[in-house]
Amino acid sequence: MWYDTDGRSFDSGEARDGPPSRPAAGKAEHKMENAMKAVQFSEYGGPEVLKLVEIDEPHAGPGQVRIAVRAAGVNPADWKRRAGYFRDFMPLEFPYTVGFEAAGIVDEIGEGVSGVSVGDAVFGLGSGATAEYAVLKSWAGKPEDMPFEVAGGLAVIAETAARSLDEAGAKAGDTVLLSGAAGGVGTAAIQIARARAMTVIGTASEPKHDYLRSLGAIPTTYGPGLADRVRDLAPEGVDVAIDIAGSDIIPELIGIVGDASRVLSIADFTAPEQGAKFSTTPQEHPERALEEAARLYSEGALRLKVERAFPLAQVGEAQALSETGHVTGKIVVTVDA
Repeated sequence: MWYDTDGRSFDSGEARDGPPSRPAAGKAEHKMENAMKAVQFSEYGGPEVLKLVEIDEPHAGPGQVRIAVRAAGVNPADWKRRAGYFRDFMPLEFPYTVGFEAAGIVDEIGEGVSGVSVGDAVFGLGSGATAEYAVLKSWAGKPEDMPFEVAGGLAVIAETAARSLDEAGAKAGDTVLLSGAAGGVGTAAIQIARARAMTVIGTASEPKHDYLRSLGAIPTTYGPGLADRVRDLAPEGVDVAIDIAGSDIIPELIGIVGDASRVLSIADFTAPEQGAKFSTTPQEHPERALEEAARLYSEGALRLKVERAFPLAQVGEAQALSETGHVTGKIVVTVDA
């Protein structure tokens, strides 16, 4: 399904979102006083380790807001953490509550927060977000015409895309090559780059080329001969390359750009060993990227394809679909009001 104007890696090893319970500066009544449903796992493994459980509600601490969640995004980092990919350098404390992003209605406001009120619709970043309530550390107002399904899946990809372009040094007038451009981050990166007056070449399998064109990118296939294909599409060269999908492509991207310092990966931890950049942690003010995404959506310059929305009880199926690596756009989980 498509959502447009006509209609997150928030990286944290915390086991649960939010600080210990404390009085909130603003609070609205809700249907559960002390407990909520959330998706957790207590051991590494496949989707079967995910459980829908009841846990204590989190509360907004200083500089935070709490939302009654309407939708939460599903990201590759979710299933990679569950499967134990990061256990050696980022071990989890069990039980671990799933999720990095959500959209919903503000129902608690932490100390020191201004510019938002109880009842406002927002989307943003916060760990443990695949639940009925989530604490957000960074957020932006949801445009009125943006469906919650879109908002719930927008924060991580918008922040990651904007950060990747910034840290790679991409600027107006540049030609940017995105490797693995048809997923969520690629979807956001293409449109943000185009809004910033950049030319974008994106790699994807041939059936997804029309999708890339619809976003404003010049598509090409990945695999052997990529450098020659890119040279034909951009005779004057590529200024920046961003590796979104991994697949050991860093050396080839460096060869295409000719400058390792202008190649960045969000998927290959070995990028720095090859002279390229690696980015995984949000910048100091991630809300700026969220506000940019909200503005572009309102202007008709950003849209997000939600490939499928699952109910909260089917997060295992949602992560299994994400794990296939063949998602176009974004997968989200919805929570009943």
